[in-house]
This record gives sequence, C-alpha cells and structure tokens, in this order.
Amino acid sequence: METDSIRLKQIEADLGLNVPFVKGQQIPVNNCWHFSTDGNAVDAMFIDELDFCAGMNRIYPLFQKYAITILAFSLMDTHVHFILYGPFDQCNRFIHDYVKQTSWSISHRHGDRHKFRSVPINHQVIDTDRYLKTAICYVIKNAPVSGIPYNSYDYPWSSGALYFRHAGYWTSPNWSCADVAPGTGGQEKMIFPGDYVDYHLVERIFKTHRSFNFFMCVSKESDVEERGGSISLLSMPMQEMRQHKTETCKELFGVNSIRTLSMAQRLHLARVLKSRYNSSSKQLARLCGLVYKEVCDKL
Repeated sequence: METDSIRLKQIEADLGLNVPFVKGQQIPVNNCWHFSTDGNAVDAMFIDELDFCAGMNRIYPLFQKYAITILAFSLMDTHVHFILYGPFDQCNRFIHDYVKQTSWSISHRHGDRHKFRSVPINHQVIDTDRYLKTAICYVIKNAPVSGIPYNSYDYPWSSGALYFRHAGYWTSPNWSCADVAPGTGGQEKMIFPGDYVDYHLVERIFKTHRSFNFFMCVSKESDVEERGGSISLLSMPMQEMRQHKTETCKELFGVNSIRTLSMAQRLHLARVLKSRYNSSSKQLARLCGLVYKEVCDKL
C-alpha cells in the first residue's frame, strides 16, 4: 500500500495534478508519451472483428508485464495510437511487444507472415498539460476524423467511451466478443478496457467534463501533426476501400483480384479509384500492388 501511495504521488507530480491552475499558464509534464505506428506502412493491422477483439485483449497482459499507465488508445485498421505514462524504456518495449504479437496473430489467422517486421513505430514527448489533453483527444477522435462512421465515444476499439461516463446510464460500446482466439477450443470474452486504462486519472487531468468537451471540440489535427503526428487523412477507411477495389476490379477487368493484372491495368484501377473515392496516393499504391515512389506522380 505504501508503494502504491508513493507511485501515485510520483504520477501526480509528473502530470502536474497538484499544481494550482493559472489561466494561460501551461504546466510541465514528465514521463508521458504518444506512441503510434505508421498507417502508410501496411494495408491492414486488423482485418476483421476477431482481429480487433484479440487486439483489445492483447493490451491487458502487456500492461501488466511492463507496469506502465495507459491514458488513452485507439486501434485503427492500419495503425494504432497509445498515450502512455511511465519510463520511456518500458513504454517503448510495450509498444514494440504489442506490434510483434499483433504480427504473430495476423500470421496465425491469415497466413501473412512477418507483416509488421519493419513497420515504423513513432513517439512524441508530451511535455505540457495542454499538449497532453490535446494528444488524448487527438487519439480518441482518430476514428471519426478518418471517416469511420462512429462518434468518438462509441467507437468500440478505443478508450473513448471510458471518460466521464456512468455505467448503466449512458450508452457504451458492447465490449464483448466470443472466440477471439480461433483454434484454442475455448470462448474468450473481451477484457473491459477500464481494467487497463486509467480513465479516472484522465478525468483528473481534465478536471471537469466541461474541460474535456472543450478540448474535444478545439483540438485539431494540426496541433499534433506539427509535432510529428500521423493521423489518417484518408477519405475512406482501408477496409471499405478494399471492398471498393474488388468491386471496381470486377467491373473493369472481370476479375476479383489484382494478381493477374498488368502494371498498366493496376495503374488504371488506381486512377479510377482515386477519381471515385478521393483516396490518397499511398493508399492507392498499397491497394493496387504498386510501388508508391514509382507511381506517385502518375496518380
């Protein structure tokens, strides 16, 4: 108990929770980080609901293993975001281990080996209370900003529904999923994200729900992008674009796969998809099996 008390005091000191509020004055923050993977490096990290369910449950044992504090997270189809508090070495090992285990899971379920072996993992130092609040909101808003049809607080693969909520009174995602580990012979349920996200600490960081709502409204992508962030700006999520690619490929060439298409046909497919769905050149290159550097000026 004494150890827990000492640790709590250290967290409060590092996050400036005991510093008197002065309007216009930013409070220094220590040992806080924004980790993310590069959403342009792979076509998918989570392919279906079972992948997302397993990805959620994967967080809890790693949270225990590395004894860090998770303030916010979001799992997107092509990348992930985590706001972490703790020693950099532990937080860094957490995210690398998470990506490694996700790669193994994709290989086991879908036969796509070593998929994330070289995926870039980025981090930003969070050094003020204002930027901490901005980064948390940035992560929570990642799904709706990228075009996924959810509100920030009901996207099921993030911590967005945890903050300033009252269970039983307000709606929340249905965090339950059976058989998240196919082939194991058992039925594994989703672990409640509140068991590994310190949402009460986040509520203390914002102090009031009004402050939380204010930052959710005013936080902009540019506030994080200017410091090296990488939010998805695609007009449609990758999962939807894969379906559109298949349909368009069938329409244009009479086949469901790009494997038999020539480079000229693949480039034509990419141009049609761009005209119809306003996708980014990097997304189209991944979808159509093209080398981005070779075709970026042709799309």
